[in-house]
Amino acid sequence: MDPIRVPPEMFRFTSGERAELYVSVLHAFGEANERLETALGLDDVRARLRSVGWLDALEDEDLARALDQLRDWDLVDVIQNHSENYRTATEYERRNLQYSLTRQGEAAFAGVVHALSVLASTGALQTAVLDAISDRLGDLVRELDGGSDRRVFSTLTELEGHLEALRGNTKQFNGELQRLLRADGANLATFHEVKASTVTYLQEFLTNLEHRTHGIAVRIRQVEEHGVGLMHQRALLGADLPQLSGTDPGPEWLTHRRARWEGLRAWFLPADGAQPRAEQLHLVARRAIITLLQVLDRITESRRRASSAVADFRELARWFTVVPAQDDLHRLWSTMFGLSSARHAHLAHPDPELVSSTSSWRDAPPVEVSPLLRTAGKTERFARTGRVRDVAAVRAARAEQARAERAELEAAWDMLDTGGAVRLSAFARLDHAVFERLLDLLGRALSNAPERNGVRRGTTSDGRIEILLWPPQDGAVARLTTPQGQFYGPDYELEIRADGGRRIQRASGGRS
Repeated sequence: MDPIRVPPEMFRFTSGERAELYVSVLHAFGEANERLETALGLDDVRARLRSVGWLDALEDEDLARALDQLRDWDLVDVIQNHSENYRTATEYERRNLQYSLTRQGEAAFAGVVHALSVLASTGALQTAVLDAISDRLGDLVRELDGGSDRRVFSTLTELEGHLEALRGNTKQFNGELQRLLRADGANLATFHEVKASTVTYLQEFLTNLEHRTHGIAVRIRQVEEHGVGLMHQRALLGADLPQLSGTDPGPEWLTHRRARWEGLRAWFLPADGAQPRAEQLHLVARRAIITLLQVLDRITESRRRASSAVADFRELARWFTVVPAQDDLHRLWSTMFGLSSARHAHLAHPDPELVSSTSSWRDAPPVEVSPLLRTAGKTERFARTGRVRDVAAVRAARAEQARAERAELEAAWDMLDTGGAVRLSAFARLDHAVFERLLDLLGRALSNAPERNGVRRGTTSDGRIEILLWPPQDGAVARLTTPQGQFYGPDYELEIRADGGRRIQRASGGRS
């Protein structure tokens, strides 16, 4: 992307002592353009100034100097009006010169108006815009199939307008959201309500967001199947652009359309496989919800507290100033901070007679302190070692359970072995446990990709049973009945093999 270069004189009119007059003059020309009046004389400019709110006294010389200054900045152009009939020299001087905005002047005033509108507006995340983008893409697909070039142009223009609204609203809302996350509200009640409503707003926006973005991506692919270049060429024919200068406006118009289409793909279906911006918006909204909920929890917790820690310490300091006795001060200190005597002070030496009771703790030998006292607040208690449990019965019970489960599994494989060539519908009625085994095998086969011949393979976790699965050629439906209900599914052709190549079942539909 090329760097943005702004003409140095383009926004000079917004600063300085006469900035208000310059802005009002450009505003007057802008209001005239709204009424298709492109050229204004001196009296016309003065009348338009009053309509846009300039009520101060203004001499002709001051207005002429302001127009000359705007002309020097290439914002206003001046021409002579030779189509009028002038009766006097004074009338000629006042009505001969006609002023109009240059392209740079129109762009400068439009930039100021847009900046003020951004300051006055608030961003929004609107699912209606996503639905509108999806609808316009669907309309494009239908128009490309057999519609008119004018309809292709108008639909593409509406699509680009909705995309621009999505981009602008999203950028502005994200900026406001980040400022909200960093803000410290002075009024906690208002601050709490704003954050709570923002969380609700984000949650409603995220509902079905993935479904909407996926639908838009699908329709982008449908449009590209018809050809993006063909769409732009038909839109150019439908635009019917006038050639007011010596250059053809078509190539530049097509360049803008391709850039807009790439912007649409960047939002929903990036060509380079990068993360779509719609998914990035989803992540930003989720992180914002989590952050806002954490802030709301802190605000709610602070409301529950009767006072803050600072107020508690100030109240404690006041108590220390009014307590009269020294013992009361120590009692207050111990009560507030819990600094009582050490928990190991009651421990004694192994042989207390070797240490005099009058000896200073500084001279007495140290006493061993158990690590358990430091971590759990109590000392060890030595008792008889607990009996080791006899696990022979538990081991035998588990072995018997394993044998029973193995026997049940073998019985299930035997019941699945019909001894003939049948399809899935041949298992008309099954015990529910056997049905679960069969369903597990089908799931393992269907979870794997098909081979070149169309077969899907799956094995049990121990590798002893293998299933080969082919899709039904005739689209038949199998119905299996179990004690807990009925199962409907495609009537697959399948073959179940045991370890070593022994065939348990071979389902045949003309295969060998």
